[in-house]
Amino acid sequence: MIASLVFQGLAILLLGRIAWTDFSTQRISNRDVLLLLCLGLSTLQLQALQTHSWLEMGISAFGGLALFLALFPFWLLRKIGAGDVKLMSVTPFLIGGSNLTVFSILLLIFAFATLAVVKNPFLLPAGMFRHYVQHMDRKGVVPFGVPISAAAICTIALQMYHAIVVATSSGILEQLN
Repeated sequence: MIASLVFQGLAILLLGRIAWTDFSTQRISNRDVLLLLCLGLSTLQLQALQTHSWLEMGISAFGGLALFLALFPFWLLRKIGAGDVKLMSVTPFLIGGSNLTVFSILLLIFAFATLAVVKNPFLLPAGMFRHYVQHMDRKGVVPFGVPISAAAICTIALQMYHAIVVATSSGILEQLN
């Protein structure tokens, strides 16, 4: 359990880095996506060993493949970046198949918030930040990795909270001491 929490914490830090890099440079590196994939697979592997079921990993693999196949044509049409497609394809491995609904709802909320900020940059406090968002709107480039990362961070944080609550209420932590 503790190893899973460490992997999830590292994934949150890496997602934060990806969001900032995508916001500032409109790039998501393959290295970061591969690191996320490794962290997600490690977490799913630990969960599979604890529960003696590989169903969660299978659902995650199916979800990742489905997202890749659904978003790939949009990349071919230059409507979405390749990094965004890869990041979306990896997120089911990070959050698990059973949490895809929570992730989808959060992604919708963060995507609409991003759209609102890009279309109305005067909602933002700092002049330089506002200028940057106006520049993004003129170029037609929206860093979609930011809402993807934010939704994944929130979903992973909810999973971690749930794991800690279950561990403390069941007495597992007292047994470990």
